[in-house]
Amino acid sequence: MEIIRLGIEGAFVVTPRQFPDGRGVFLESFRGDLLAKQLGHRPDIVQTNISVSSRGTVRGVHFADLPPGQGKYITAVAGSLLDFVVDLRVGSPTFGQVETVLLDAVDRRAVYLTEGLGHAFCALEDDTTAMYLCTAAYNPTGEHGIHPLDPELGLDIPRDLTANVSPKDESAPTLAEALDSGLLPTYAAWQAHVAAL
Repeated sequence: MEIIRLGIEGAFVVTPRQFPDGRGVFLESFRGDLLAKQLGHRPDIVQTNISVSSRGTVRGVHFADLPPGQGKYITAVAGSLLDFVVDLRVGSPTFGQVETVLLDAVDRRAVYLTEGLGHAFCALEDDTTAMYLCTAAYNPTGEHGIHPLDPELGLDIPRDLTANVSPKDESAPTLAEALDSGLLPTYAAWQAHVAAL
């Protein structure tokens, strides 16, 4: 398993080693011990989510109040998607930057993003199935979003797709509006959170 840091602090892409044979393929899709070597702590996985999406579906940009935040480990178990990690931590050297990773059922990569970062994806095929391992349970009062089509973010949604966005995500504020309203986590709060782990 190869774990590589992305350009946003606290975000990683994980590429598993696959073992194909006449029966199919086997791989380790998650190794908490190996991820812990990169993070300095073992992520406490407390919830698993699965979403099935039609081609063009855009989910996110979602983030949770920090603390406790919600770290996520995302992989595509069927189909393919563009996964977006967005740095929403006010004061971060990479605030507002986006990292994009192709997740599919061929290379079977995964993305880990720490608490305090924003997450979104765009399904490239019908029946794209994403699995998320989460470090905190869903908290409806502590969950927030940024409009995924905000031009300031510039998520790289393929031009040949018609973005299908939920009403909740459609009504989310832009990055500038969220910043002005004090909704976003701070880099200092994230640093304190990580230090406590």
